[in-house]
Amino acid sequence: MNLVLIITGLVLLILGGDWLLKAAVGLSLKLEIPKIVIGMTVVSFATSAPELIVSIKSALDGFPDLALGNVVGSNIANLGLVLGVTVCLGSMEIQKSFYKTDWPVMMVASALLYVFIAHDEVIVFYEGVILFSFLIVFLIYLLRFQKQAVVDEMPEDDELLPLYKVVLYLAIGGVALWGGSELLIDGAVGMAKHFGISERIIAVTVVSVGTSIPELAASIIAVLKKEKAISLGNLIGSNVFNILAVLGITSVITPVKIMDKGLLTNDIFWMLGISFLILPLVFIPKRLRLDWKDGIVLLGLYVTFVYITLT
Repeated sequence: MNLVLIITGLVLLILGGDWLLKAAVGLSLKLEIPKIVIGMTVVSFATSAPELIVSIKSALDGFPDLALGNVVGSNIANLGLVLGVTVCLGSMEIQKSFYKTDWPVMMVASALLYVFIAHDEVIVFYEGVILFSFLIVFLIYLLRFQKQAVVDEMPEDDELLPLYKVVLYLAIGGVALWGGSELLIDGAVGMAKHFGISERIIAVTVVSVGTSIPELAASIIAVLKKEKAISLGNLIGSNVFNILAVLGITSVITPVKIMDKGLLTNDIFWMLGISFLILPLVFIPKRLRLDWKDGIVLLGLYVTFVYITLT
């Protein structure tokens, strides 16, 4: 029953995020916001909406490990699982913006998160403000100085929607996100109690993989269609948003406290390690390219992480 709740919740979150995305893009086009701005702000926030809703709801309901574990686990899954599967199916050329902006910002955001939770095992209001402010500064910097480095993240069918459709998508997307988060959290907490394990373990495995499914599906479809695979920049951008936007906003609303020490002694180091490893993998053995050998390394690390976490 708990598994049914988790799966139903994830389906509603994915659909809700997609409907919210359609509404956000439709509204942005109506307001004639430049496409690059929509891609970097509106689309990024909309695609992070499931993680954001789950994290806020978890923290408010008294399950902060679900909030933190979801973000840390999603970041590990994005690079270990999603990127690993993608480059196993086809090699990926890497843009120079990877080492100029994307990777350094992800590492700074990850290090900030570690410092905040290692200090007192809680992310409080002012730390949330610092995280979110860093995101705003990063977005402004990209828009002003790095426009050519930004990959178009707009959906392929970015059509101008009539206002009633925008409102409809916004309403059903919002309800689906809310309903999905309720079911997912109930199922995750129920499963943790049933197996006698912590919410953090469910969060960094089941929940985080579930919220990474849209990225994984998009990657596989792109490879199968022989189109340019989902860019490394998009996955790194998702990780940056998870830390700076999701945890930043959540901790501004309510403190996010570590309940299970495993987040601090295991999970956060896996996130930092895999994030750091991407840099040498991109340059060795062939410069600015990832192929199936790198994919096997990443998948192997992800499987090891899940095994160690569950045992």
